[in-house]
Amino acid sequence: MDTIVGADRFALTASGLVKRFGGRRVVDGVDLQVPTGAVYGVLGPNGAGKTTTLRMLLGIIEPDAGERSLLGCTAPRDASDRVGYLPEERGLYPNMKAREAIAFLGALRGLDWATGRKRAAVMMERAGLGDSVDSKIRKLSKGMAQFVQLLGSVVHEPEFLVLDEPFSGLDPVNQERLEGLVIAERDRGATILFSTHVMAHAERLCDRLAIIAGGKRRFEGTVAEARGTLPMRAHYVPHHPADAIAALLPEGAQRDRDGGGWTFPVPPEGVEETLGRLIAAGHGIAGLSIERPGLHDAFVRIVGNAAAEGTPA
Repeated sequence: MDTIVGADRFALTASGLVKRFGGRRVVDGVDLQVPTGAVYGVLGPNGAGKTTTLRMLLGIIEPDAGERSLLGCTAPRDASDRVGYLPEERGLYPNMKAREAIAFLGALRGLDWATGRKRAAVMMERAGLGDSVDSKIRKLSKGMAQFVQLLGSVVHEPEFLVLDEPFSGLDPVNQERLEGLVIAERDRGATILFSTHVMAHAERLCDRLAIIAGGKRRFEGTVAEARGTLPMRAHYVPHHPADAIAALLPEGAQRDRDGGGWTFPVPPEGVEETLGRLIAAGHGIAGLSIERPGLHDAFVRIVGNAAAEGTPA
């Protein structure tokens, strides 16, 4: 089994990953470095290449070019018993009881059956699903069955956890349970990599993230750094509204629907000069707030720039 230098710092690394299907590059030179102990998000629109990238990182499919290392192993499958994986395509045996389903998934990763059943019962109780321990999968709701499969991916206490679109199809209650589980796994010491196209989960959970569009990595960094790719925006409410205010505001200013205020990008030099013009013109300041755009805004801009380059996003 080959290992690489620096495996203690990064639980996963990838360089120049490429995958082609039918002559099309679905993944086109993706680089990733996932720090040990971090929650790392891979974000992108549908069809961006997220699932294909995750499968190459796990060794489920082989890249056409590039290198990867998982938990120090250059052949990712050598680390499979130390990894938990929730695939995008969910699937459990419908006639299997929930506790046995979790134990079965653990057994596939080397966990003995008795320990798996015992842990399954404890985990389901903690997740608020204790009454369903002996329920058959076909008797559970879609969201509950999905959560059972999620518990099966962590019952063997993996060092590295990969969740492909884990929030898809979950109701708000189960989404909150899942976020709690991700935090608990991180606190236990696991490294978590998950893909999503829902920005709210990434904004709350991720230490770092990558944005993929058109098969390429378009951004890598923290949530704050992603939000920092856009200027802050100011919301201004005058004491004396007037159409003439528009000429005093920076380019890109937009009027509120009710006509009472304006929103505009904060210039690099700040808002002082703009406010000075407004005060001097007699409009005054009834309200002012300055905010950094959210991750959703940054994501839309980054993906939109990718599309503008002529690469399908």
